[in-house]
Amino acid sequence: MNILIAGGTGLIGSSLAESYLSDGHQVSIISRNPAKVAKIYHPVAWDEPSLVAALGQTDAVINLAGASLAGENPLQMRWTPKHKQAIISSRLTVGKKLLQAISKLDRKPEAFLQASAIGFYDSKEVGPADEKTVSGNDFLANVCRDWEASTADIEELGVRRLVIRIGLVLSQSGGLLPLLALPFRLFVGGRIGSGNQFLSWVHIQDVVESIKFLIEHPEHQGIYNLTAPNPVTNREFSCALGETLHRPSWLPVPAFALKLILGEAATLALDGRPVYPVRLLKSGYNFAFPDLASSLEDLLPA
Repeated sequence: MNILIAGGTGLIGSSLAESYLSDGHQVSIISRNPAKVAKIYHPVAWDEPSLVAALGQTDAVINLAGASLAGENPLQMRWTPKHKQAIISSRLTVGKKLLQAISKLDRKPEAFLQASAIGFYDSKEVGPADEKTVSGNDFLANVCRDWEASTADIEELGVRRLVIRIGLVLSQSGGLLPLLALPFRLFVGGRIGSGNQFLSWVHIQDVVESIKFLIEHPEHQGIYNLTAPNPVTNREFSCALGETLHRPSWLPVPAFALKLILGEAATLALDGRPVYPVRLLKSGYNFAFPDLASSLEDLLPA
């Protein structure tokens, strides 16, 4: 297949691109810096003629583009007005550009996969969420709704569309896991806030393989939660992290301190509900890492 990825240099995109390439597929990555990806992948510029030319040869489009909710580093996690605007515009602009380019094609891609996040659901609710659960009304939920809606009209063009709501991705190559593990490595790890909030996590390998699974099976379309089937509380996550790293889990991070430092963005750490991948499980996908202990042992070897 010919695969085109927007956001192909991010945590998920780079892992997915590498996997597709190793499987023998042609991989194109849309980039504002084509030279950055040209040594390995086929680079595609963001101007409309380049997009139209590339999309006309593409079998599946994967849209993962969007500024990080947590910023590029811990010092940039606070949701300032500028950061909020970047989070919103980076998602909506890309979706609209892809939709506009695809609408001009005679030969359209067979599948279009749109990224979203479990922030779609109200993280302050305590009950479990699946793909039928209604959206929340906070900043994250609004971002996710608009992100998904930015490419919804692609379905009217006859393209099979998939929407993936991704949980906390665990990877040794980046994301939040190395940051969460650092205090434990320094012997000052512990739960965050009350510790009762849920972490709906997923191993990076299952993110990559489930995306490939959904694209390769034409009977699948619509919304899928990309989370492991066994969410845990922050307290349970902290204990498991300590056990994996052979470190104590004894020093909690007070909620008020996190709110003081991060402001509204503290919700990423202090709030959470169990989100289940009901449709993905029913689809026949088998998780390589369904439980947290085996995931941490794989990602954080002693």
